[in-house]
This record gives sequence, structure tokens and C-alpha cells, in this order.
Amino acid sequence: MAAPATTEAFSLSYSMFSLLLILFACVELGDAASAVHVYRLIQYDLGGVPLGSRISHLNHHAASLPLDPNADLSRSALLVPLLDLDLSFLTDYITNKKPLGGLVILLPQKLGNKFADFGKHVDLTRVKSVLNQLEDLLVHAELPYPVYFAYESSTFDSLLGDIRGKNFSSQPATSTNGGYKLVISTPEAKKLSPPTISNFQGWLPGQKDGDSEQLPTIAIVASYDTFGAAPALSVGSDSNGSGVAALLEIARLFSRLYSNPKTRGKYNLLFGLTSGGPYNYNGTQKWLRSFDQRVRESIDYAICLNSVGSWENDLWMHVSKPPENVYIKEIYDGFSEVAQDMGFSINVKHKKINISNSRVAWEHEQFSRFRVTALTLSGLSAAPEFLQSTGNLHDTRKSADEKAVARTVKLVAESLARQIYGHKGKKIDIFADGSSLAVNVHHIQSWLDLISQTPRVAPFLSKNNPFIAALKKELSDHTVDVHVQNEVLDGTFTFYDSTEATLNIYQVAGVTFDFLFLMVLGSYLIVLFSFLVITTRGLDDLINIFRRPAVRKSKST
Repeated sequence: MAAPATTEAFSLSYSMFSLLLILFACVELGDAASAVHVYRLIQYDLGGVPLGSRISHLNHHAASLPLDPNADLSRSALLVPLLDLDLSFLTDYITNKKPLGGLVILLPQKLGNKFADFGKHVDLTRVKSVLNQLEDLLVHAELPYPVYFAYESSTFDSLLGDIRGKNFSSQPATSTNGGYKLVISTPEAKKLSPPTISNFQGWLPGQKDGDSEQLPTIAIVASYDTFGAAPALSVGSDSNGSGVAALLEIARLFSRLYSNPKTRGKYNLLFGLTSGGPYNYNGTQKWLRSFDQRVRESIDYAICLNSVGSWENDLWMHVSKPPENVYIKEIYDGFSEVAQDMGFSINVKHKKINISNSRVAWEHEQFSRFRVTALTLSGLSAAPEFLQSTGNLHDTRKSADEKAVARTVKLVAESLARQIYGHKGKKIDIFADGSSLAVNVHHIQSWLDLISQTPRVAPFLSKNNPFIAALKKELSDHTVDVHVQNEVLDGTFTFYDSTEATLNIYQVAGVTFDFLFLMVLGSYLIVLFSFLVITTRGLDDLINIFRRPAVRKSKST
């Protein structure tokens, strides 16, 4: 009686062991997965025209360069490091609307981390050049497939090594020959409601017997938001984080002078932080329109700060009025005098504005449209094209040098002080290094660090964002009558959500392997089944299972 029980116990143990073996094999096959954070190309409509990446989900086999020119990429996701990307190849695909399953572009680690270099030498000048061309191509085209950015890592290095090692020279990996699969499971992007943009203003009232509102005003302004190919990566450290950091330091310096009645100047100082800069300075227009007519008329001139963190020997003064204009010449002479003392040059560039054209290249042009004298100080010698140089992927913390911003602050502060206190033509260094009124480079640096960690594409920067609160607090610390104006961005633009996602990487076997595995597994199960039947019921029962049953003939009545 013990023998059948022993046989049955052995059979049960063997069955459990076999099941565990099968499950273990399945786990091993499905365990080759990695999850990586990725950043999606912007999706937006401009005047009803769809632009950017129109699809967010991805489920295709991974492919990489080089590939045969005739390779079918309709069901493949192209994974390629930035500096390996052939822009002519991509231009051909976009221009001729060739089918592509998806595109994942790997950015150098140096762009994302101030200190990391991932063990590689990266030519940042070349990176900047390639990214400028790439973003211009992607942002102004309609792409009917998902496009994502990610940072290089050991995961991607191993993946690319395996893909290239298999030498898919004619066709990329497919379900037939195996490889890797890239999967992003995210719902399709939805339209955002018209975004709210916030403008900030703060005052330093001048000293006068009576009403200070009757004093002339000098405005210092900077736009703080950005636009870039990947909204979640667009921090715009130089454009225009550097302008914001400079404005806040100028406000800090003059707040110390204006806090003492004896050193308060006979000019009101108005500080403005505006949004909507990349969108024809829409926020600046709404801010100026909200002013009382008397306030606008009291503004002697406005200084707009833009991209002042990357210049070395030359700073540019962009104006709408001719340089011969008496007001422009006076401002230019004041800047030139200080710049000469500091050992660099100020160049003036005149560009007329076309009132009938809605395109606004510089922030000061919005002031000019309201007949207010204004200028833009910038490290850029020419106005950028529409939606360019407004927070590109390469415009990270490395793009903004706090020393360049500090020199800009010293230039503006000294020039204003000499005018306000009647010291023009005198070599008086009010904000001398080492004095209690010296420019604080650490203050500038801390703001550049914060700005460089905060993506600031307006539609994705809510009015409740901590960065917005930080701007308001900083302005409140150094000025009075701080006011926040919330406006709706003009409806020319429509934006879509879904700016970040998780990329899952799976290693998959080809159909041939799946077929062989299925055959082996099936054969094994048949043998196992036969063994269990024989040991528990006997050979005759096994034969009876496969024996064709006899057909009974019905008796006819």
C-alpha cells in the first residue's frame, strides 16, 4: 500500500518542481526591463496650425544609427545620441513625411548636471550648435509620432551597444528577429485651458517735498519665462534667467540707498518682472496697458535686461529710436562712460519697429509702441528669430556666468546712480567693490541656481508655483507697493499637456526563439502528462485516452 502513495507523492513533488521551473524561466525572460525618465517634445498649435509632437505613447522596437537608407522605420523607435544624429537624415524624414515609429534623442549628461561629464569629453560648443538646429527643426514642424529627450546613462550605453552589436544594417529589430522594445504608456495629450501669466511690479519712491508720483520714473524690466523644445527641460538660465537675477540685484542695491531719506534719489524706480516674453512679450504689453496714462507718461525711459549672462567684452544696447535721438544719446553716453571705466565696450544697434506687424523681437519694442523711450541691454548682437534663443535645451546653468551678470548690474546701477544723483562725468564709484554697496555675486549666483532648476514655459508654470511665490517675496523684500497682475495669454497659442513620462525598455526574443521554446515546452508537458498518467493509472489508461472511441450503430426499427 505504501508504493502507490510514494509514487503519488513523488509525482506531485515532480509536478510542483516542474511548475516552478517553468515559472522561473518565464520570470527570467521578463526580467530584462529598465525604466528611464524621459521628456517629451512640446506639442502646440500656432494660429490653428498643429506643431510639435502629436503623439505621446510609444510601443516599438528600438533601432539606432547607422541604418540602410531604405530601412523601414515605420514600426521602429530610433534611439540616437545627440551628436550621432544626422540632421540631414532627420530633415529628410520630416520634410518628406516619411513614416517613423518614434524618436528618442539622448542628451549629454553635462547639459543636465553642473558637475557630471559621464566620463566623456563633450564639445559643448558643438552641442549648442547641433541643439540650435535640432530645436529649430522640431519646434516648427508637425511630427505625427512621439519624440522624447533623455540623458545619456549606462543603461542607454548598454542598450546601444547591444543594438549595434547585432548589426541591423539593413533593417532594424522587429518581432521576427527580436531585440529591444521601447514602451511609453501614457494617455494622449489634452489641450490646456488658456494659460494664466503673471506680471510683478514694485516701486522705490523717490524723495520730494509733496507727492512723489510727480517725480520722473526709470523702469528696469526683465521677462522671466522661457520656451523650448522640451518644456520640462527649458530653464533658460541665460535667456532670461540672467536678466531676472540682474534685476533683483539692482533692486537690492537701490533699496539700500532709498531706505535712507538722505540718499533717496529724485527719481522713482519701477521694477517689472513680466511673463509671455517668447510670445511677442505679450505680458509686457498687458502690463503697460494696465498703467494709468500718468504713470506711462512719467517714465523717462525703461531698461530691459535680456540674456546678460554669457557676454565677455561687448554688451549691446538695442533701441527703436535712432542713436542720434537726444534721449537715446544721453543714455548711451551714460552707459559708455561707466563701461569705459570698467574696461569693456557698449555697442548700440538701431532697429525700427513696424506697428502693423505683431512680431516683437525685443521687450523694449512694446514700450516703444506706447511711445515710451526704452532700450534692451543684451549679450546678443541681433534679435533672435521667433521662438528661438528663449530657453533652448543647451541654455542651462553653464550658460549663465554670475560674473557677467554682476558686470551688467554694476554697469546699470552706476549709470543710474550717476544720473539720479547728478554725478555724470565724474569718476565716482558708488557701488565700489568691497564697500557696503558692492554688487553681491553670491546673491546673483543663488538666484541663477534656483532659476536653472525651474522650467518656466508659461503654460506649465502656474500662478501657485513656488518659483512665482519666491519672485514675489524677493521683490517685496526690496521694493514697496508690490503688485501681481494675472492675465490670460493671447489665444494665438494652444498648448497640450504630457511633458514627462517613463520609458520602459524590454529585451524581447524573436519569433524563432518563441516557436522553439513553445515546441520544447509543449513536448515537455506531453511527456510529463504521460508520465503522471502511467504512474497513477497505468499504461492502459494512457492508451485509452488517445484511442478513438467506437462508433455505435443505431438499430433501425
